[in-house]
Amino acid sequence: MIQTLKEKIKESLRSVLPITIIVVLLSITLAPLGSGVMTLFTFGAALLIIGVGLFTMGADMSMQPLGEGLGVFMSRFKTPVLPLIIAFVLGTLITIAEPDLRVLANQIPSVPDNVLIYSVAAGVGVFMTVAVLRARNSLSLSKLLLVFYAVVFILALFAPEDFIPAAFDSGGVTTGPITVPFIMALGSGLSAVKKQDKNGESSFGMVALSSIGPILSVLILSIVYKPEATTSETVITNVATTKEAFLLFLSSVPEYSKDVFSAILPLAGVFFVFQLITRRFKGRQIIRFIVGLLYTYIGLVMFLTGANVGFMPAGTLIGQELAGSANPTVLIPVGMVIGYFVVAAEPAVHVLKKQVSDVTNGAISEQAISIGLSIGVAISIGISMLRILTGISLFPFMVVGYAVSLGISFFVPKVYTGIAFDAGGVASGPMTTTFILPLAMGACTVLGGNLLTDAFGIVAMVAMTPLITIQCIGLFSRIQSQRAHAKFGHELEMIEVGISYYPDMEAETVMDVENESWDQLGIEEAQG
Repeated sequence: MIQTLKEKIKESLRSVLPITIIVVLLSITLAPLGSGVMTLFTFGAALLIIGVGLFTMGADMSMQPLGEGLGVFMSRFKTPVLPLIIAFVLGTLITIAEPDLRVLANQIPSVPDNVLIYSVAAGVGVFMTVAVLRARNSLSLSKLLLVFYAVVFILALFAPEDFIPAAFDSGGVTTGPITVPFIMALGSGLSAVKKQDKNGESSFGMVALSSIGPILSVLILSIVYKPEATTSETVITNVATTKEAFLLFLSSVPEYSKDVFSAILPLAGVFFVFQLITRRFKGRQIIRFIVGLLYTYIGLVMFLTGANVGFMPAGTLIGQELAGSANPTVLIPVGMVIGYFVVAAEPAVHVLKKQVSDVTNGAISEQAISIGLSIGVAISIGISMLRILTGISLFPFMVVGYAVSLGISFFVPKVYTGIAFDAGGVASGPMTTTFILPLAMGACTVLGGNLLTDAFGIVAMVAMTPLITIQCIGLFSRIQSQRAHAKFGHELEMIEVGISYYPDMEAETVMDVENESWDQLGIEEAQG
């Protein structure tokens, strides 16, 4: 276990180190930062490295076996009624516990917090049932996404313009580090007993469908309540010494400990009830689950504390410095570089990459997913910075982006569509809301833009662009496969003929001889 933890922390170090180096370089070149902010950032980076390592190990030990176990249990019912009820309850409970949902509720004060929280949670619950129906009946993910996003964009035409970015952001906010690993494991369990699902297509797509619920909920609430737009400002605490920085982090731990405990508690309750009914887990497995849940708890507390206290002020000030410079257009390339590397530090990204590699038996590599996500997020941040500089509306980008991604989905291997749309929810995690969003808000404030229409929506962009980039990888894979088949299909056929004529000759030898001259082997005679 200790060796595994070391490997997880090394992996986390490789993920967090690049963005740390970028911030340090920016602080001594384009965006000078005070020593207090840099001290907080350094402490935050250390907490992120350890926190992500602990979290990913804990997720492997607790959330993955629980989710898979529930998925297998639900798939064995002949009638869908009970599995659908379980899916709705699970989706609702886990979403209510998501800490970032309360942050979203504070941004829409005209809607009572509990009304928004329970509405969004119910939306996730409803779409969890849709995801279960899709897995049980092998429904086309592409067609379902096309229908539901058509409904989303129709509703958006009637929603207040200021809340369209917040609505699309909510899809990424509510699929956080607690919900994503559990939902993905649930999907893996549902597909595990399906003999016809050879490529693991049903393992992916649950996060994609679940993230539609919050968007619809916020759009409907904005139409009904017609809320007034307000935003909260990032408060930057200045520290003079490393001791003050340490005490600031220490004083923030209880708040995030409470939030994470509220998020973990429903999972513990689900495990208790599930174990009571099925007796699936034995003694050592139960202990492993408890230890894993503890790792998850400690890791997520450390991660959120480091991100909120250490990374958020740095992101805000970097945005302000770049926007206030002689050439504010530098926001675009710098934002793209930051976006390329920051997504690697998202806790749930590690879970996604591992599941993709496991489900596809390595056919889709972790590196391919990493590259697709990084390129997608880099593009999204670049477009978002352009929007801040020019004031261009988010809506056209959303329409075009989803139209392209849904169009591609009909031409790529189905498993890539599920992975891509799940990756969108994974990419728009805590690092986006605590570093990238403050970066955008800081720049927007200096440039005098509208925070709700210009800065907000960046989470939605981060969630949208990986849908295209990862599916493009799938499209490229299909084209390469077709070319290889066309190129080598005839040669393989000739090899088979050669082997049948010379049974003692190995395939490689037959191929070599064929390259010299098939006539010398008398293959034409053999064919005759």
